[in-house]
Amino acid sequence: MKKRIAMRISAALVAAATLFGVAACGNSTATSSGDGSSSSELLFGGDSGSPTFVRNFNPFSTSKRIGINFMYEPLEVVNAIDGTSTPFLATGHKIVDPQTIEYTVRDGVKWSDGTAFTAKDVVYTFNLIKKNAALDTLGVWQHLDSVESSGSTVTFHLKTADVPAVTIINQQLIVPEHIWTKVSDPVKWTNENPVSTGPYQLDTFTPNQYTLKKNTSYWQKDKVAAEKIVLPASNKQLDLVNKGYDWAYSYMTNVDKTWVGANKQHNHYWFPPGGTVSLFPNLTKAPYNDVNFRKGLSYAIDRSKIAKDAEEGYVEGATQTGLLLPNQEKWINTSIANKGNIDQDKSTALDYFAKAGYTEKGGKLVDSNGTQLVLNITVPNGYTDWLRGVQTLQSQLSALGISVKLTQPQPAAYTQAQNNGDFDLIVSSFGGSGSIFQDYNNLLNSEFALPVGQSTTANFQRYKNDDTDKLLAELKVATSESDQKKIVDQLQSVVYDQVPVVGMFYGGLWGLYSTKKFTGWPSADNPYAPPSTWTQANLLIVTNLKKA
Repeated sequence: MKKRIAMRISAALVAAATLFGVAACGNSTATSSGDGSSSSELLFGGDSGSPTFVRNFNPFSTSKRIGINFMYEPLEVVNAIDGTSTPFLATGHKIVDPQTIEYTVRDGVKWSDGTAFTAKDVVYTFNLIKKNAALDTLGVWQHLDSVESSGSTVTFHLKTADVPAVTIINQQLIVPEHIWTKVSDPVKWTNENPVSTGPYQLDTFTPNQYTLKKNTSYWQKDKVAAEKIVLPASNKQLDLVNKGYDWAYSYMTNVDKTWVGANKQHNHYWFPPGGTVSLFPNLTKAPYNDVNFRKGLSYAIDRSKIAKDAEEGYVEGATQTGLLLPNQEKWINTSIANKGNIDQDKSTALDYFAKAGYTEKGGKLVDSNGTQLVLNITVPNGYTDWLRGVQTLQSQLSALGISVKLTQPQPAAYTQAQNNGDFDLIVSSFGGSGSIFQDYNNLLNSEFALPVGQSTTANFQRYKNDDTDKLLAELKVATSESDQKKIVDQLQSVVYDQVPVVGMFYGGLWGLYSTKKFTGWPSADNPYAPPSTWTQANLLIVTNLKKA
C-alpha cells in the first residue's frame, strides 16, 4: 500500500502496497563486497515481478519496467519534495509569456546507439503522444496547442495561459525519432531493446532478474558511480535486510531494529511526507455540507496521536492548510496561527457541533430529535496504516459521544466509491505533486466536482466555490513567485477556514538505503530528490551517488 500516495502525484495513479524481496545476484567480474553483489553494483529493490518480469521497456506503457527511469530522460527532472527542477535533455526553459514556453535542447547528447539527439526528437515525441492518446500518460496535450523547433530551441504553445504546465512538460520522457518512426503500433510495442539517452542501458534480462550497465557515452558519465544496477523480480522484506540491498522502498515495522539494526554503520532510511492523508467529507450531503460540522470534526481529533498510531511516529500530523510540510515550508501563510496545525480541543469541537445542531446529552452527541450522531467512514481494505489511524480517530470521536462505523471495501470498490462520491466520509490523500498549483487545483477546483454517481479524478469531496475557482485561475497565470505567494496564502485560508477536507497525517515515502558501497543519498539534510524508487528522480540520485 505504501507506494500509493506518491503514485497519485502524477496523473492520479494509485498503486497498492508492494513489499519488495530479492534473489541472489551475480554475473560480475568486479571484486565482491561479500553481500551478494559486487562493490561496483547497486542492488535495487525497486521493480517487482508478478511474480516474474515481462520484458517491457516501452516508457509510455502502464506495465513498463521501472528500469526505464534509469534509461530515458525528460527535459527537466522535477523534485517532488520541493517542486524544483533540474535540467537534463534541456539546459533550461524560459516562460516567454503565460501561453508560451521555450526550451533550449542540450548539445552533445547521443542516443545509446550513437545517433545524435536533437530538438527534432523532442518535437517528434510530443507529436507521437498527441497522435496516440494512450501514450499521453501525463495528460500533456490537455495543456498544449502545438510544439515546434528551430535549431536547438523547442517552443511549446499552450491552449490557454497556463504557467503550471511547465512542470508537466518537464517530465515527459523523450524517445528517438529514428527508432520509433519504424514502430507500427507504439501503444502495444514492448521495446525489448531500448535505445535511450540516459545513464544506463539494458544489460541482461531474465524473468527473475535484469541488470542495467553504465552508458559509456552518457553526456554526464563522470557523475555516474555505479557500473551496474541489479533488479531482482522478488524483493522480500527479509531479503532487503539480509542480502545487502543498496536501495529499496518499503515500509518496515520498527525500522530502526529491522533495517538499521542489520547494519548500524551503513543502513539508513528517510521517510519524507509524500501526501496528506485526510478525511474527505461528502459535501453534497448533510451534515457534511455545514462548515461548522466540519470544524467540529477538525477540532475533535488529535492528529499527532493518529499519525503515531498509523505510521509508528515516522510521520507528523498534518496541517489544516493543505500544505505538505516541511516540503512546502516557503509557502506558509504566516497570518495563520501555528502554521495551520490545529490542536485537539474538545470544548471548541463541541461549540462547533452545537452550531451545526448537535449537543451532548447523556454522554452522546445528539441532534434536535435526540438521535445520536452516527458517522460512516470508508477506508480501503488492506491499507493497514490508514486503518490504524482511523481506528484511533474512531476512538477520539467516540469519546465525544459520536458513533463511528467503518466500511472497508476492497481497493477496486473503494476507488469506485471515492471517484463516484458514494460515501459519507472517506479516507483518501492529496498533494505531493511537486506543484503547489496542482496540489490545490486537484483538491479544490470545481471542474472536478461532478454530480454524485459520475466518476471524477480529483476533488472527491465535490467542493465548489466561485471565489476559490478565481484564485486558482489567477495562480494558473501568475508568473512571479511573489504574485503566486499572495494567491497561495489565500488558498491556505480557504482550506483552513472552510475545511473542505480534514487533514490527518502525512503519508511517508519509505526510502531505505545503504552507504556501504555508495554515498550521497537524498536525506532530510540533503533533500535533492525523493527516496522513492519508481520516478524520474532516480536520475537525480544515480548522478549524485559516489563510491564509498
